[in-house]
Order: sequence, then structure tokens, then C-alpha cells
Amino acid sequence: MKLDKITDTIINNRRKVLLSFLVVAIVCAILMIGVGINYNLADYLPNDAPSTKAMNVMKDSFDDALPNASLMVQDVTIPEALEYKERLLTIDGVDNVLWLDDVVDIYLPIDMIDQTTVESWYKDDTALFSITVNEDDSVGTIAKIREIMDPNDAIKGDAVNVAAAQGTLMTQIPTIIMLIFPLAIIILMISTSSWIEPILFLITIGIAVLINEGTNIFLGEISFITRATSAVLQLAVSMDYAVFLLHSYSDCREEGMELKNAMHNAMKRSFPVITASALTTMIGFLSLALMRFKIGADLGVVLCKGVFISFVSVTVLLPVLALLFTKVLDKTRHRPLLPSFKKLASFITKVCIPISIIVFILIVPTFLAQQNNEFVYGASAMLSDESQEKIQANLVSKKFSQNMQMVILVPENDIAKESQLCNALKEVDNVDSVISYSTMVGKDIPKDMLSEKQLSQFVSNGYSRIILNVTSDDESDAAFVAVEDIRSTAHKYYQDDYYLVGQSVVNYDLKNTITGDNLIVTLGAIIAVGLVILFMFKSWSMPLILLLTIEGAIWINMALPYFTGDTMNYIGYQIISAVQLGATVDYGILFAKRYLNNREMLDAKAASQKTISDTAASIMTPALILAIAGMSLGIISTNGIIQQMGIILGRGALISASMVLLFLPALLRIFDKVIQKTNFRLSLKKKEESL
Repeated sequence: MKLDKITDTIINNRRKVLLSFLVVAIVCAILMIGVGINYNLADYLPNDAPSTKAMNVMKDSFDDALPNASLMVQDVTIPEALEYKERLLTIDGVDNVLWLDDVVDIYLPIDMIDQTTVESWYKDDTALFSITVNEDDSVGTIAKIREIMDPNDAIKGDAVNVAAAQGTLMTQIPTIIMLIFPLAIIILMISTSSWIEPILFLITIGIAVLINEGTNIFLGEISFITRATSAVLQLAVSMDYAVFLLHSYSDCREEGMELKNAMHNAMKRSFPVITASALTTMIGFLSLALMRFKIGADLGVVLCKGVFISFVSVTVLLPVLALLFTKVLDKTRHRPLLPSFKKLASFITKVCIPISIIVFILIVPTFLAQQNNEFVYGASAMLSDESQEKIQANLVSKKFSQNMQMVILVPENDIAKESQLCNALKEVDNVDSVISYSTMVGKDIPKDMLSEKQLSQFVSNGYSRIILNVTSDDESDAAFVAVEDIRSTAHKYYQDDYYLVGQSVVNYDLKNTITGDNLIVTLGAIIAVGLVILFMFKSWSMPLILLLTIEGAIWINMALPYFTGDTMNYIGYQIISAVQLGATVDYGILFAKRYLNNREMLDAKAASQKTISDTAASIMTPALILAIAGMSLGIISTNGIIQQMGIILGRGALISASMVLLFLPALLRIFDKVIQKTNFRLSLKKKEESL
């Protein structure tokens, strides 16, 4: 009765509903501009992660941060390099520059200085500067640095990666949306019965996307991953809600109902299906909030909110639009463009049992393979192989091998202990040089000869800062071993009274945090979605059957990089696992519900065949839209993380749809008797045929 009242209120207040949505959408479109975007993955580490604590202490104690860019300048002498360093220091946004003169006395003959140390900074008339770029304007600062660079020079580092991401993200998102919209319209035109229906779908979901993006203002800021993917994913995963409603409206009209009554009944009939689909999708997304790595909660909350807004938009706005444009819908009706799926259903019915045997054989090795992928964890994954930033980073690494900086903060005023630690750190593998107040004092430089600026680089607010140059990249086994060795060495002298900062340290903590999230997120999503399916079907076996189908699709999808030898970004792996579950479990629910309805009148084999014929179009349409959305992200985005997530998600949508149409029918037939015995209230046709 309550639902009747709600539907009548919506139908009888069409103009008010439409005006309200338009006003809210316009306001949210304006609010979108004010939503902050965070490109720093380290900010999403748990508050209790060692690197998070260390970064907070360093920010509170020192004015400048850790070096975050390395600039290689070719064809310069040492005096010219010193002049170049001074030019860099005059650039707004450059907080500090370290070079060879900060490590050794460059006024000594160069042959008398340790060559390993020298060649970390100056080699074959090429200088390598370590630059601290202010994070408030990395785009502008990197652009200014590039202005003084020659064509043969190269720059790399986190600041460069962030600047590249910021510079391209805002231009690429509109391009991706503009590509997806027409392709989605084409797919929907083929799969619907009116030329105008897809336009209504996209208006409805488009307004929902605008509202979701605008309401992110209340979150303060969102991650760049969320900003790049949320609109595309919301559009792709919620389009089928609109299809359900208008198909139901069309069915009610064919039964001879008058317009308002037809919409009233269509809303009532489709509401349970749309609610169930939205709920399972929201739960799948919300499971990301279980991640200790807070980017999961960031994306999960925004996507969950987006699906809910799409649900409200479809159940409230779309009925209003459909009634207002009914005459146009009628005038633009066309014959079905999709072929009959009866022959396909007959073929699948014949081969699905052998296919299911093959899938059963593959499930265990793919499960193991997807757990043994080679992963990367940090910001280096932002760069695609063909990007200018990646090419220049490779040039720097080729010339100077891999190198990066770490910083240790220790209590000041114990020069002897600090000096002992510095000497011990020099013996750690891959530590090339150590710069600190104690090493400078050790060179017989009187304290009063150091300027306040020089001194403040190393001593401030009760801490002494030790800068290490480490000859490894920021993410590798060697880098992670170096982090462990440096922490172990510092612990010998200061126990837990020290702080280690650096991109490798952040990546090390990212790895430990994210990999620890895997089990809890996966189990959380499976249990929550399984409970929804349990209450929906009133069956103990149906959640197991549906989850095996979708999880099997996820394992196959995630195992492919292992067999092809590709490296995966673990953030994308973790997120896509939950997103693919939430976005594609709807296909399995739709198929299973229709199968059980058909099974009440037909034997298992016939019910399976009819269900394939009935649902193939409804499953393939949203799967194709999601696949196009994902592939568009993968093709257009130059951000390595977004690029890989898009490709894996697009491929996963097609694999999930294939599993539902090829593997699920066999499972339902094989476990038909189990389904009967474990269903709380189901009356199935008793006569059975062979599988």
C-alpha cells in the first residue's frame, strides 16, 4: 500500500519532480568544480602506518619535504652545474635542490673523491639534481623546470608523475564520456524497441551522475582514481535499471492498461528487481570500505552513493520522463533489431555441460594464478609505457642506474650517536651516500659557518635529518630490502625513536597494507552479497551457485595477466575484484530468477534453454556497455593505474556475461535437485529429462 502511494505521488506530480531534478542537477554541476582531487597515494595509508607517522613528523618539523624529482642535465661542467642549480632554486615552487656539492667538497680534485659517490650525481659530463617540488603546484613548477631544460635533458619522480596525472585527467574524462555516450546509445537502440528510449536512459543516468559528482563536495576531496572512474562506472552499472523499468512499462501497455495505470504497475513490478540489483551492486562497492588503504573507502563510498542516486533517478525521474514523452516513444518505435536467441539457446544447452567441466578444471589453477600475479603498489604505476614521463624516467635510470632518496629523522643534540648511525648506514647495501649535520661537522666545518638556511635543512624542531641516496628504484625487491635494512640499522641506535621517510618506504607500507586488505574485502563482499541473494531467493544453495559463477569469472579475469606475464597494479586488482562482483552479479540474479520461474512449468533442460533465450539480450546489453566503458578508460587514459583498471574491468564484464550464459545454466541443471531441497518455498515441475 505504501508503494502504491509513492508511485501515485510521483505520477501525479510530474512537473514538480522534473523541475526538482533539473535544479539539483544544475546546482551539483556547479559544485563539481569545487571538489578537490588528491593525487598522493600516500595520503590514503592508514594513520598508524609507519610512513604516515614519519611524514607527519617531518611536515611538522621541517619546512621543505622529501626530494620528489630527479633532473638529468647533459653536457655541463661542474661549475656550469652549480650555476644550473642556482637557476633551479630561483623557480617558484622549487623548495630545495641537492647535488654533488651537498655531499662532498667539490673544490678538491675530482679524482681524489670517492668515484662511486661522484657518479651518483655527476657522470660523463652529466649532472643529476635531486629536487624538492612544492606539492601545492606541481603542475606549474614542473612546467617551469621543463622551460629551462634542453631537449636531451630528462626529469622523473613523483612530482612529475602527479603533474602528468593532473594535466591529463581533466581533459581525458570528458573525452571518455563523449566516447561512451554515443556507443551506449547505439547498443541501446539495437536492444530496445524505440529510437528515443536510449536518450531517456542517458538523460536519467546522466542527471544521476551529475548529482553524484556534485555531492562529492561534502566529502571535501576525492582521489584521482575515484574522479577518473566513478562517473563511467556509475553510468555503466546502472543503465540496466532504466531498461528494466521501461520494458515493464511497455509490457503493461501491451496488456491494455491506460498510461498512468501502466506506469503505476510498471513501477511496482520493476521495483523489487531494480532494488535487488542496486542493493547487491551497492554492497559490492561498499565492501571496498573494508580496506585499511583508505582509497578503497573513497571509491567505495562514491560508487555506492552513485548507484543509490541512479536507483532514485530511475524509480522517480524516469517514470516522469517516460509519461511526458510517451507519444514520442510511440512514434519512434521500430521492429526488434536483435536476432532471436533461440538457436543460440539451443546450441548453449547442448554444449554447456562440457563447457562447465572445462570451467571446473580451470577454476582451481586460475584461483591460484590470480593470487600469484606480479604486482606493483605505488605511484610508478601511474605512467603508461608510451608516455613522455615514462620515456624520460627510463633515460635517467639508464644513465645513472636507479636512485632515490630516503630521509631518517632522529633526535638532535647527540652528534656522536648520529655519526655512528651515519657510518653504519653507509655500509648498508645500495646506500650510496649519507648527508646530515653530523657528516658536515665531521668534515671540520664549524657550526657558525653554516647559514641558517643550510642548518635548517638538517636540524629543526628537535630533530636531525639524515638524507640517504639509495641506488635502487622506488619499488622493487632491492628497494624493499633496503627499507628493511635501513629500519633495522636505525633501530639498533635509536630503538623506535626514529622516523624513516621516502617513496620506497611509502610503497613498502602500501604493499603491506593493501595485501593485508585482500582477504577481508573479498570475504566481506562475498558474505554481504551472498546474504542478499539468500533472502532474495529463499534458498541456501543459490548464493553458492551464483557466487561461484561470478567469482569464477573474476578469477579467470585476474589470472590472465599471470599467464601473459604482465605486471598488475595491486590497487587496481583489489578494486576491480570488488567492482566486478558488484557490477556483474546482477546478470546472475536476473538469469537465476527467470530460470526458477520457467522451472515451475518446465523440466530443468527446457527451463535452462528458455531462460537463455529470454535473458541473453538483457545480459549482453549492460555487459557490452560496461565493457565499452572500461575499454574506453583503458584506451584513452594515459594514467597507468586507470588504464589497467579500465581494460581489466571491460574484459571482466564480458567474461562475467559469458559465465552467466554458458556456465550458470549447467550449474542450475546439475544442482537442480539440490536447489529443490534447499529452497524454502519453491514448486518445480517434477518430470525430469536427462542433462
